[in-house]
Formats: sequence, structure tokens, C-alpha cells
Amino acid sequence: MHGRKAYELVKEFASGEKGHLKIFNNELFERVIEECNEHHNALQSLIRKMQEEGLEVQTARNADHYGALIHHLSLIRNKRCLMAYVYNRAEIIRDLAWKVGLLHELPREIQEKFSDSEEQYFKDHSKSLKIYMSQLSLDVNVDMVPPKDPYIKVRVLEDLGSGIILGDKSANFALHSMHFLKRTDAEQYIARVGLNGGADKLKVKGLSMMPSPSSLG
Repeated sequence: MHGRKAYELVKEFASGEKGHLKIFNNELFERVIEECNEHHNALQSLIRKMQEEGLEVQTARNADHYGALIHHLSLIRNKRCLMAYVYNRAEIIRDLAWKVGLLHELPREIQEKFSDSEEQYFKDHSKSLKIYMSQLSLDVNVDMVPPKDPYIKVRVLEDLGSGIILGDKSANFALHSMHFLKRTDAEQYIARVGLNGGADKLKVKGLSMMPSPSSLG
């Protein structure tokens, strides 16, 4: 009681690796909500008691007043911890939507860490981004940091085969072959690393980015 479970919830989130999610702790989350209800009921009971005794709730300084104050502050603290837990997890989920969700399905080991509402939030956010990009004919997921060079040199890590359309031409992405491509064309095939999940690295497609000639100069 009095915020201990809420503290455990926030502490559990803070103990995780930055940018990574743990499985949503539904049991502890629901327990904190139950505590909120308990504090609310106790607060209302004490207020009614004071009113029945003809006391002014705001100015009376008896045991019931301070008891009500403790329940009120505990209720606020619990609600803030719940909001912090949900908001910080939502930030990570939103980041995942930008990194992977626009182009690919999230790995199962990541999706299993979502609550039902988080799973729906991820789908809705990704859908909204896709609709926005479609309306503008603009891929906002490319080059989050403005590049120094519009072209990059890539090496193929997996045999992706021939006939891959890149802009107005096709390419043969044979294993270990090297290509000099527009960033916008290569982006969806470039290996992405450091995504949240069971594996430390996740290759979305089969290209590895290498320094372009201009960036080496």
C-alpha cells in the first residue's frame, strides 16, 4: 500500500536496457490499479465521516484529515507511476514503428512483450505514418539524419537475386556483389541493427552499407 507496488512497476521498467522492452507486467499493473481504487474508497470514506461530524474538510486538522491527505497523495503518486510506465513504453513502441514497422512485421519475440493495447497502438501508429507518406508521396522513414552524400556503396550479404527494381532500373543483388546506389533505393534493403527483442541484431534485408567514395575523401 501507499505506493510500494507502483514504485516496483517503475523500477522494473528503469532496470531494463535503454530502448528495450520487457514483457508488459500486467499482474503488477493491475495491482497498482487496485491500490488506486482502495485509496480512492478510503479517501471518500474519511471525507464522508468528517462531513457527517460537521467538520470542514479543508481546514480541519484531526486524524481523519491527515489520513485523507495520505490516501490522496498516494493515489496521485500511483497514477503518476502508471502514466510513466505506459508513456515510456509507448515511446519505445513508437520508435520501433519508425525503425521497422513501416517496412516489415516486428519479430514475434518483440510482439509478445506488448500488451493488447500496445499492440493496437503500434498498428495504428504505423498505419497513420503509411497513410501520411502515401498522401505526400514521401518516405519520411529514410535518412532521419540528413546525409552528406545521396549515394552509398553497399555490399550484398544475402543472395537476393536479379530483377530487383531500383528507381528506373533493375539490379542483380548476387551474394558479395558491390553496388553504388541512391540511398532512397537501397534503404529498404540495408541491414538494420540494435532493434529491441530477443536477438541483439536483426537483419531486415541483405545489404551492408559501406562508406561512399565522397565521404572517404
